[in-house]
Amino acid sequence: MGGRTARRVTTRLGELDCNVVDALAEGEAPQLAVVLCHGFGAPATDLVYLAPELMSLDAALAERVRFVFPGAPLTLAEWGMPHGRAWFHLPEAVMLRQMRDWDVFAREVPPGMPAARRAVMSVVEALSTSMKLPYGRIVLGGFSQGGMVTTDVALRLEEAPGGLCILSGTLTSEPEWRQKASARKGLPVFQAHGRYDDVLPFSAAERLRDVLTGSGLSVDFLPFDGPHTIAPEEMERLATFLVARLGGR
Repeated sequence: MGGRTARRVTTRLGELDCNVVDALAEGEAPQLAVVLCHGFGAPATDLVYLAPELMSLDAALAERVRFVFPGAPLTLAEWGMPHGRAWFHLPEAVMLRQMRDWDVFAREVPPGMPAARRAVMSVVEALSTSMKLPYGRIVLGGFSQGGMVTTDVALRLEEAPGGLCILSGTLTSEPEWRQKASARKGLPVFQAHGRYDDVLPFSAAERLRDVLTGSGLSVDFLPFDGPHTIAPEEMERLATFLVARLGGR
């Protein structure tokens, strides 16, 4: 980080409480904001560790970027996870691991997706206003369910974001996503997925990649030999992807 120290504050942006991390000089405005949404069942702070790791991989990310980690709006206390959060609830049969029909999941819009989308869009709008950043200088992304909701948002914003990072995400809302993606030709996407993912299957990630590339988005797809996790080589490629977004699209 070139001697810079990362600072972390909690603040409300739009509808959501967020952890904000940067190593910018006092009073310095970011040139890029990166919004990363955690996965289903994780605490709101689950991905915060990614910011200093990414900053340590490339000094430009410490010098010019602000990282924002929104906490999902729904609690999972009723499922015995008092600190667990969710962007949208899953059917009980899925929670109990009785039903995992990925073809159906890929086609249908999850019942809670519209509300989750509005919440994340409110964060993007608040960020853009408070930091004086156009949407093209805001990168969206997330892990697992966080990757689903940010994909949905990235395809629906009034203007294209600076990029999209899908970390172990999957395809859902396919008819809507295909329609919306046609207006996002050239959008830079970084997508990574473990070949041995037993939560969201690798084949569904390939299907998502094909939907996006078929619509003309520019997808950098990284398969890795691992489960439902964030791999070290994924961090290196993600850092490279974000530095490229600093240089403009």
